[in-house]
Amino acid sequence: MTPTVDERRITLAVSLAGLACFLLLYGTQPLLPQLSQTFAVSAATVSLSVTAGTGLMAVLLIPLSLIADRHGREKMMHAGLFGAAVCALLSAWAPDFYTLVATRAALGACIASVPAAAMAHLSEELPAGQRARAIGLYIGGNALGGMAGRLLSAAVSDAFDSWRAGLLALGLLGLLSAFVFWKLLPPAQHFQARSLQPRALWADVRKIYADAGLPWLFCVAFVGMGCLVGLYNYLPFHLSLPPYELAPALIGGIFLLYALGSYASAWAGRQTARHGRQKIMLRMALLMTCGIAATLVAPLPGIVLGLALFTFGFFAVHSAASAWVSHRAGTRRGLVAALYLSSYYLGGSVIGTASGWAWNHAAWPGVIGAMLACGVVVILITWRLRRLAE
Repeated sequence: MTPTVDERRITLAVSLAGLACFLLLYGTQPLLPQLSQTFAVSAATVSLSVTAGTGLMAVLLIPLSLIADRHGREKMMHAGLFGAAVCALLSAWAPDFYTLVATRAALGACIASVPAAAMAHLSEELPAGQRARAIGLYIGGNALGGMAGRLLSAAVSDAFDSWRAGLLALGLLGLLSAFVFWKLLPPAQHFQARSLQPRALWADVRKIYADAGLPWLFCVAFVGMGCLVGLYNYLPFHLSLPPYELAPALIGGIFLLYALGSYASAWAGRQTARHGRQKIMLRMALLMTCGIAATLVAPLPGIVLGLALFTFGFFAVHSAASAWVSHRAGTRRGLVAALYLSSYYLGGSVIGTASGWAWNHAAWPGVIGAMLACGVVVILITWRLRRLAE
């Protein structure tokens, strides 16, 4: 069935919101070496400028999804996107490291309102046959935004010799995106308010965790996102050291690989309809783990190839798992999506920060060893899910 104009606008608007969120959220990641030098903090500590935002977002996803289930999703997404842009601008003027972390955490808190509502909004407003594709495009927008934010902050910071200029540029783009999103998203037609009574909520939570697949899919999200953040957090440190000694703009160029993630998300949305979610998830989990192992190769082209394989595999797994979660969610789509995404971003914060211990003790091989262990866990879980009814 051909999508209507409003259905196209919904998909485009929500995908734009996802792009803008991740444009803002990961803007400090390619700048970690400069931030470490500016504020005289360690590699593990400076990673808090990334994980403070992702961590607070993970914590707030569930309560915000409940509020959205009760009071509506559109206003929450509008306010969150605008607030995130303002926090990004404030972070560009942070006078010390603790203020920087505080503003980035506030940015994550604002951003939480978008993923807390986005997938549930798509599931409610679009016909069943369009949901997997729309969710794939939304996740693709996330990946594209993450790539664009990293590239832009690195390039602008390099051009002006100031990390503040890079964060300022992202904040201004965020404000523009919030305005376009406000104009583009049509009013909701199918929203039904859900109860916030504790007894009803507890019954829903028990039902969700009694499901044969949902808790395992939440684990895939936690461990998989931990791999992504762990690899890309410490990659700038690895590439800034001998024998590479790359400039910030060149390190930022590595994040062009996120374009593969954007393509993989949309590709996985199509392939799951043909071959089933289980097969796609298992094959892509194997691919992402092989990609992690390949980054141990010393020459730079080998590292880039390994990261390309990992990035494609990871985003394909995430897209298939997200669509599967939405399919199994039932009437509590908002809560289920929030539990999945909370696991996803909490994994990025916990494993992404904990990877600093591996870096401090064994440098890049230590990080890769930890990420390989995570990749094996994802493979084992997807193997376990292979016979689960879709």
